[in-house]
Amino acid sequence: MNQMGKRAGREMAGAAEQAAESKTFERLARAGLVATGLIHVVIGFLALQLAFGGSKSENADPSGAVALLGEQPAGAFLLWFCFLGCYLLALYLACSAFFAGRREDGTDRWKEIAKIGGPAVVYAVLGTTFASFALSGGSDSSESSSTWSARLLSVPAGQWLLAAVGIGIAVVGGYFAYKGAAGRFRRDLGPLPGEPWPRVVTVTGTVGYIAKGVSLAAVGVLVFVAALQADPEQSSGLDGALSSLREQPLGPWLLAGVGLGLICYGLYVGIIKARFAKL
Repeated sequence: MNQMGKRAGREMAGAAEQAAESKTFERLARAGLVATGLIHVVIGFLALQLAFGGSKSENADPSGAVALLGEQPAGAFLLWFCFLGCYLLALYLACSAFFAGRREDGTDRWKEIAKIGGPAVVYAVLGTTFASFALSGGSDSSESSSTWSARLLSVPAGQWLLAAVGIGIAVVGGYFAYKGAAGRFRRDLGPLPGEPWPRVVTVTGTVGYIAKGVSLAAVGVLVFVAALQADPEQSSGLDGALSSLREQPLGPWLLAGVGLGLICYGLYVGIIKARFAKL
């Protein structure tokens, strides 16, 4: 019986691995990249609206962007499409991480799992945001940011932990900016067709990754300031970070540049990466 059970387990694992490596699963998972790109394009437009004093009816953050999508014609379809796409991509990456871990050994195995598993969690969280709006209207991410900051500040050494989170977010932002400036984003892509694709990739990838890095760095700074002042209200998410950019010298123009950059990032992820990325 034990031998039969082991054999059945191996067969199930083999079938799961074969499914994870199927081209059909991969193509369906790329819908998550389309959804991610769409959200960044919408956030970019909201940032432009905020930069030039437009009505701030929506927050310039993921929750505001998702809410705006839901208000469009066929909004419910868009929300469910993005939800399923993000979850399929998260599942695909999780399976890739698991089976990569089975094939590798030693330190490299865990490095590969961490490399793939992190984005899987990010896409699962984004998919949950789409699902929350599709089902019940979602929530304000600025309020959510203040809430988790307050909870973190309430635990022992919470101020230090929140400061570490802020530094971590800022470091990730710096890496995004470096990845854009150095052109390292090209490593994520497979072979490209001829012109104009290489030029489009260079422009959208460079500008997009730098803008994404600036916005993340701004969020990290706000979280770090909230930790120093022990004030969770200072940790206001991406919307607060973009608003703080507008208050700087030449702020509206800086914010407009970030908004255009986020649109470029969204186009890069939703079109170029969705089509050519090495998953």
